[in-house]
Amino acid sequence: MMMENGLSMEYGDGYMEQEEEWEREGLLDPAWEKQQKKTFTAWCNSHLRKAGTSIDNIDEDFRNGLKLMLLLEVISGETLPKPDRGKMRFHKIANVNKALDFIASKGVHLVSIGAEEIVDGNLKMTLGMIWTIILRFAIQDISVEEMTAKEGLLLWCQRKTAPYKNVNVQNFHLSFKDGLAFCALIHRHRPDLIDYSKLSKDNPLENLNTAFDVAEKYLDIPRMLDPDDLINTPKPDERAIMTYVSCYYHAFQGAQQAETAANRICKVLKVNQENERLMEEYERLASDLLEWIRRTMPWLNSRQADNSLAGVQKKLEEYRTYRRKHKPPRVEQKAKLETNFNTLQTKLRLSNRPAYLPTEGKTVADISNAWKGLELAEKAFEEWLLAETMRLERLEHLAQKFKHKADAHEDWTRGKEEMLQSQDFRQCKLNELKALKKKHEAFESDLAAHQDRVEQIAAIAQELK
Repeated sequence: MMMENGLSMEYGDGYMEQEEEWEREGLLDPAWEKQQKKTFTAWCNSHLRKAGTSIDNIDEDFRNGLKLMLLLEVISGETLPKPDRGKMRFHKIANVNKALDFIASKGVHLVSIGAEEIVDGNLKMTLGMIWTIILRFAIQDISVEEMTAKEGLLLWCQRKTAPYKNVNVQNFHLSFKDGLAFCALIHRHRPDLIDYSKLSKDNPLENLNTAFDVAEKYLDIPRMLDPDDLINTPKPDERAIMTYVSCYYHAFQGAQQAETAANRICKVLKVNQENERLMEEYERLASDLLEWIRRTMPWLNSRQADNSLAGVQKKLEEYRTYRRKHKPPRVEQKAKLETNFNTLQTKLRLSNRPAYLPTEGKTVADISNAWKGLELAEKAFEEWLLAETMRLERLEHLAQKFKHKADAHEDWTRGKEEMLQSQDFRQCKLNELKALKKKHEAFESDLAAHQDRVEQIAAIAQELK
């Protein structure tokens, strides 16, 4: 990635993302350049003084590479290769290259900078290189609630300043401009050093000077920022403020570690409470589900009906309503119960705690067996309902068929008996008698045919019975 100072670099572990890309030949905002130069110089001196030395001009004093190598040794606690002591240009380049190689060995791949630019006193490149060192050794290893580097430092500021009025840390430029955020960070850790209640958002110069003076006097953090520069710059330099704020973080690291330990204890307690909650919820869900299955089984095992198609169809609709509305929530309940159980066992295993043993009769196996019994009862109940429906539909069809045939037969017999008992033939003439005889012969033939229909009706009646 291309750094603001024209330095392009990549981080092997991806610990810092840049928000802008700058052209290599571009220039820093003069105000930002001034802030960075002052801040980075003070930061370097805060470490170099441990070796009994310092720098006055950041773009000049690192040109021979000696103090640059010394700075890296102080902040890393490691020993770099022996520097070249000659004063020739190639000696200087060799020393700077040793420093750059050391930086690269820490997972930072410098892409667009050479030792020649540092030796030539290129301010833009020098500031970019020092920013790389600050990122790698002062900011990369910051870790707060799984956030690292810049995001971790910002989250640390937000957590620490959250209770303070008029402080809302959202970035490393405008959020610190009025000085209250610096004062809040100090007061959160050392309330004896600053009376925060007397500070006002309307007095940024006083706030900044208060924070910088107290930090320098009591926390051994040198003044790295100029209050006037911060106030008069529309958007203060982010890197300068990040560098200074990182010094606060490291100064309060002991307190932070204690707080982390306390958080760890709280986390353990929270995990235990969550485990207890999962155990209680499992017992409750298991009891409720098993009780519901117990209440449902007699209904599913019942085979009582009023022997009517309407009655069985009503039962079938009730069963479908059960499957559509009443059972799905219980399926979800069973799934949640099993998920809770597995989650609980995993949590206990990861924290080296004994596995959870549910109350007798409420184990996962007990619930699984009860559920299998429920589903078998459902299957048998549904099969019975469908068989009953088919049986009663067949009976209704037979009854309708019986009625249809019986009605037709009654229609045919209507008037036939009166006709047979009629004495009209006594007054008939011979030709009329012959006609009546033919009509009667036709009737007898029709009667024989109707005998089959009567037998069919009797057979249907017998099947219905």
